[in-house]
Amino acid sequence: MVRVLSVGGSIVVPQQPDEAFLRDFAAHIRRWLSVSAERKLILVVGGGGPARIYQQAYRKIIDNTPSNDEADWIGIMATRLNAQLLKAIFLDICPNPVVYDPTAVELFSGQVLIAAGWKPGFSTDNDAVLLAERFSAKQVINLSNIEKVYTDDPKKNPDAKPIDTISWEQFIRLVGTEWVPGKNVPFDPVASLRAQKAGIQVICAGGTDLNNLDNILNDCPFKGTTIG
Repeated sequence: MVRVLSVGGSIVVPQQPDEAFLRDFAAHIRRWLSVSAERKLILVVGGGGPARIYQQAYRKIIDNTPSNDEADWIGIMATRLNAQLLKAIFLDICPNPVVYDPTAVELFSGQVLIAAGWKPGFSTDNDAVLLAERFSAKQVINLSNIEKVYTDDPKKNPDAKPIDTISWEQFIRLVGTEWVPGKNVPFDPVASLRAQKAGIQVICAGGTDLNNLDNILNDCPFKGTTIG
């Protein structure tokens, strides 16, 4: 059984590594894996605070002519640093190197596989979908700093409503179809199109509620939004 988690960098490294969260997160993951040696987990991590800080610096320095590809590469490098930290935390059950290219991975010999950003044009959400396809997982669990998808940005629109379930068609209408580096959406538009095509379901949930993550992994009732 392979489960795929797309872990938002903002909960792993909001500005600097959140040591308390990472310690608890690792304990919950290890507890779930300990039930059976057949349980396997792919963790794909985003860039978090460092990605945003460095991308913002780049855009300010270049002024009005920044390259989206270069901004993406900056974010990708942040994901790789975060991924290396996760690999070190799970070292005893994660013997394979950090995955950079989700289309080329062949080995998954431990219980945990860590992946980071691949190339410009999309976020690590898309890498998670590609890895779900590669290892025949029908679901991606997307953990971020929001508990549910809303009909609009609740920070800007007080009338925005939380959504429990939504089709891919409806979700794509909400987020669009184009990726911009650093774009703040519940799930990457490029990844959404790919997941829709592949028939992969995505659960969006708050990443810091680890008891809720337990419920998702154990197929129990949970707080979040199911897409697809």
